[in-house]
Amino acid sequence: MRIAPEVADALADGRPVVALESTLISHGLPRPRNLGVAHEVEATIRAGGAVPATAALVAGEARLGLDEDALRAIASREDVAKCGVRDIAPVAARGGYGATTVAATAHLAARAGIRVFATGGLGGVHRRARDTWDESADLDTLARTGIVVVCAGVKSILDVGATLERLETLGVTVLGYGTDRFPGFYLTDSGHPVPWRVDSPDEVAAVIAAQADLGTDGRAVVVASPLSSDEQLDPELHDRVLSAGLVAADARVWRARRSRPFCWTSCTARPRGRVWPRTSGWSSATRRWLRRSPERWRECDRDRRRSGRSLRGAGRDAHRRARRRHGGRGGPPGRRDSARQ
Repeated sequence: MRIAPEVADALADGRPVVALESTLISHGLPRPRNLGVAHEVEATIRAGGAVPATAALVAGEARLGLDEDALRAIASREDVAKCGVRDIAPVAARGGYGATTVAATAHLAARAGIRVFATGGLGGVHRRARDTWDESADLDTLARTGIVVVCAGVKSILDVGATLERLETLGVTVLGYGTDRFPGFYLTDSGHPVPWRVDSPDEVAAVIAAQADLGTDGRAVVVASPLSSDEQLDPELHDRVLSAGLVAADARVWRARRSRPFCWTSCTARPRGRVWPRTSGWSSATRRWLRRSPERWRECDRDRRRSGRSLRGAGRDAHRRARRRHGGRGGPPGRRDSARQ
């Protein structure tokens, strides 16, 4: 395993280091936005006075701390495997490229002596797990890895209640940062309480110190930090879009390993309570027009429900109506308008 010099120096000097996963870069976001987000996250860590240590497998070598070439490779290569703990060795043995999940990142970070790891949302127990037995390997890894995971809760497409029950059974400490409610990734409140609340970094540090004194530091501490209420998605719209995705996945008779990414990519998050359907088949002008205003999206969604048409058709027609109302200027100009300008 190679530890970047910047990360190694920080660890040797006792300066803060924050581990970051790379699955979000390779599998979670579209290109080229994924590379930009990777840079933004690392810059945020640096602005807070810590050193970022993004984990990945590059040409068969496990790394903590990626240079620009390695980061670009994980963001752009087509052969990057999604690696849990079980996948690290096969990918390394083949000299391949791998993006690390929460489990794999926690494992590598703890092995390097990094105690803090930041991510978006944990994996957990899948819906209908009593039939499929499908549960994320994140949970088992957290039960035997001494690391602090700061996150926005569990991904909302999962069974949040069952996941919290499993974390309790596995002895993983769960803290709500500034909240008594467990966050639901896109949502401030998943509908479930947290067992313990903390309101400052000092309180989190005190829990970690007590763990070490009491010999329970072989298990993770999950610090669940929610979005603010004005940043979360509209809960009603979130639930409706997610329900539609689950129904569509069921219709394809997919097990959780395939239904989860299907549901996840069926919608795209935007700030201030907006949820957008996946729009890869729409014109870029229509996508930009819809995303400029929540009211435009609501108009499109109302039309879809009244007519029974597809979201793509409803969005396209709403855009065309707006352009007619404004003399051809209902949103960002199309290609012909741009050419005339």
